[in-house]
Parts: sequence; structure tokens; C-alpha cells
Amino acid sequence: MSQHTAAAPSRVPVLSEEVREALAAGRPVVALESTIIAHGLPRPCNLAVGLELEALVRSEGAVPATVAVLDGVAYAGLDKSGLERIASGDGVRKLGHRDLAPALATGATGATTVSATAFLAARAGLRVFATGGLGGVHRQWAQSQDESADLALLARTRVTVVCAGVKSILDVPATLERLETLGVAVLGYGTDRFPGFYLASSGEPVDWTVHHPEEVAQVMAAQDVLGGPESALLVANPVAEAEQLDPELHDRVLAEALAECRERGLTGQAVTPFLLGFLVRATGGASLEANLAAVRGNVRLGARIARAWAARA
Repeated sequence: MSQHTAAAPSRVPVLSEEVREALAAGRPVVALESTIIAHGLPRPCNLAVGLELEALVRSEGAVPATVAVLDGVAYAGLDKSGLERIASGDGVRKLGHRDLAPALATGATGATTVSATAFLAARAGLRVFATGGLGGVHRQWAQSQDESADLALLARTRVTVVCAGVKSILDVPATLERLETLGVAVLGYGTDRFPGFYLASSGEPVDWTVHHPEEVAQVMAAQDVLGGPESALLVANPVAEAEQLDPELHDRVLAEALAECRERGLTGQAVTPFLLGFLVRATGGASLEANLAAVRGNVRLGARIARAWAARA
């Protein structure tokens, strides 16, 4: 680790002027992750998508706060130059919440995953975070013990996360069991089935269904009244059926990807990027389009929930 002698900022994360003013005025703010920009999409469309997602938040009457670390400083809210740096990919690390302290101490630049974004959003006083799909329990967990850091972090972080379920390459039933064990509440938005990221439904049931942003805000308020563990609230928002990946194509290609993964003997952190890349290639980019459709829907809904939450204040 190289030595980093810059003075630590007085506030972590540092808020953009726009986000700071919105919070001071009680206006709605939505946190956005940055790994989708740095590591989830090809260049140059990744920057365009980052700007588009911020514009979608604004079009719904809220303020976007894209979260990232630049030169050892964590930010909630980036200007265009900050987004461009994250989108360039040059030397941009992928930061989970465990990586934040080393990144700040060494002056690193990195894009934040779900766990790091949720952590920093909560530190900034942001209550709503919109993303694509969560990490979860990996297939063959009994052998690998591979589980995303997202789950444990959300069990102790008071933030509302709008997502399209968990990536279908994971063990969805085991992930839902783990969320139950950890005490993380899951709301199906307009559905009684847990979304399948690329698919509108994973086939797994959810216990609670809501239909309006105001209902989500009521659950958030009830969390605060109850007190207890500072756990997250997951709002599982399915991609529209018209925009989902064809289910038969999805199942066939995923089976091929898993078989190829086994043949290559891939394990640990190498598995997820391989499987996601395989799906993009084998579906002719259709999985990427479904991914983007899901993210756009989540960002819109996140802004509406943030508005409903701000209206209660």
C-alpha cells in the first residue's frame, strides 16, 4: 500500500453542493451506485447511461447522488468530470464496503458496489438507493461458502434499496432464506413473486406486496418507530415483462454458462464476471438490454419513493 498523506475530509462521504442543499431543504435524494458505470457496461455507453440515470432521477422530481471514491475521498454526488473519471475505467477499482478504509487511506479511485454504496448513502443521511440487482448466495455454496457481502451489510444498514431481485446466476431460494435469517424485509412492488433480474419473476414468492410509493414510505416510517436492528428494506421491482429477457433463452444460456464454468474450474470472484459476460455474448446483448431496462425502472421508482418519504417530513 502506498502512503497517502492528504488530510482526511471532515465528512465522509463528501456531499455535492446539489445533494447538500437538497438534504438541508428536505427534498428527495436518491443514491446511485457507480460500479455499473465503471465495471458493468462497455465504454463509451457507460458514461451515457450514468448521465441518463441521473437525468431519470431529476425527471421524477428528486436529486441524484452517484456514490464513488475519487483520490481517496468518498463522495455522494458527482459532477460530470467525476462521472467521466469513473467511466474511463483507468485505474478505477471495484470497492465493496470492506475496501473503503484502504481506498481512503491510500488515495485510491474506485467505483462502489451495492454494499459500499449502501454504507456511504446511510452515512450521508440518504434513505433511498436504487440499483440493478443485488449480490447473494452463490450456487454450490456448500462447497465454496461464497456469499455476497451485500447481504450482511444490508442487515445492519438502514437504507431502502430498490432492486430487480438478485442476479439469476445466483442461488435465489438460498439468498431469500439468508435475507430472512438476517432480518432484512423484502417487499414485492406490484408482484407476489421475487423478480429474477433479467426476468420479471424468479418463481419464488415474497411475503409482502405493495403497489404505491407511499406504501413503501409507510413501511420505512414503521421501521423507525419500531427501532431495533438498523436493517435495510428491499423493494423488489420486476423488470417489465415486455422488456425482460426471453425466459426460454435465459434458461438455456444460463445452463450452458454454468456448464462452461464447471469445465473451466472457475471459482470465487472469477465466477460472476464470467457468467455475466457469457450471457451477454450468447444472447446477442439481449441480457444487457434487460439489465438496463431493470435499472431504469428501479431508478424511476427509487425517485418516487424518495419523494413519498420526503413528503412525510
